[in-house]
Formats: sequence, structure tokens, C-alpha cells
Amino acid sequence: MPLHLERIEWMSSPPLAPDDGPIDFAHLSRMTLGDPALECEVLTMFVAQSARMLDQLASLPPEAGSIAHTLKGSARAIGAFAVAEAAARLEAAAGDAGRAAVALEGLRDAVAE
Repeated sequence: MPLHLERIEWMSSPPLAPDDGPIDFAHLSRMTLGDPALECEVLTMFVAQSARMLDQLASLPPEAGSIAHTLKGSARAIGAFAVAEAAARLEAAAGDAGRAAVALEGLRDAVAE
């Protein structure tokens, strides 16, 4: 059976890094179905979650990779792609204290932005 591409509604993928700021608002709008109140609620929740997770990561506990993984997913969901990439770097470096410390600093910077 041939695939009829003209019937498929294509949606572009989000960029791997933001082009014009720390939050990709077009992506956030898609994820919240264009509801501005929901956008605000989701961003407020993300600010609180990211602050709490940075506190948990401060001493680079054994579960740092898991915490970074959770933050990575949350950041991608709202369009905070620089935070997601920084969290991915920390997740990958979690077993190496020196690399993890550098990655944590990058994550702090990305969240602050």
C-alpha cells in the first residue's frame, strides 16, 4: 500500500537550541495549546522545579544524573532548550566529579538566563 504524503500534516521539530532567547515561546505555545494562562502556570512551575533541582544538585549527589535527566525533560517540554542541553551535559558527566562540576556550573548559568 503506497504512502500518501499529501495527507500527512507535517509539524516541524523544535530547534536543538533557542534562536532568540532562553525560552522558545512558539514551542511553549504549541505545548500549551495556545493557552496563555497555562503557559504562565507551566513557566512558574518550571522556575520552582529548576531552583529546587539546582539545590539538590549543589553537592553533586550520587543521583545527580537522574535529577539532571528529569530537569532535561522538563526543559525540553517548555522550550528551554539551552537548559535541556546543559542538563544533558551534566547527566552525561555525572560519574566524573570534575566534569560534573563544570557541567553543573553551565546548568546554573542556563537556568539563570
